[in-house]
Amino acid sequence: MSNLQITGTIKSIGEVQTGIAKSSGKEWKKMLFVIDTEGEYPKSVAFNLFGGEKVDNFVKYNKVGQRVDVSFDVESREYKGKYYSDINAWKVFSNKEAATTTNSGPS
Repeated sequence: MSNLQITGTIKSIGEVQTGIAKSSGKEWKKMLFVIDTEGEYPKSVAFNLFGGEKVDNFVKYNKVGQRVDVSFDVESREYKGKYYSDINAWKVFSNKEAATTTNSGPS
């Protein structure tokens, strides 16, 4: 699965979580954000964002109500006979169509 992308409006932005990796001793950051998709059957989609630079840039350049394009990967893992899935964002950009229809500054 490559080049998965979705467009929507940021519905909520979770708190930034931090910790220290046991294996490397380096600090990590992660957060969760939710977008609402458009169309006849809109959906809310929650994304994980992992990595200090990605989280810092997201917090700096995005806000609730902003229309964005999200590039992501889907990952599943098995634990005790059940499967759990994560949607991991790796790139978030302001949607160009929304930027040209509003008087917002450069993105």
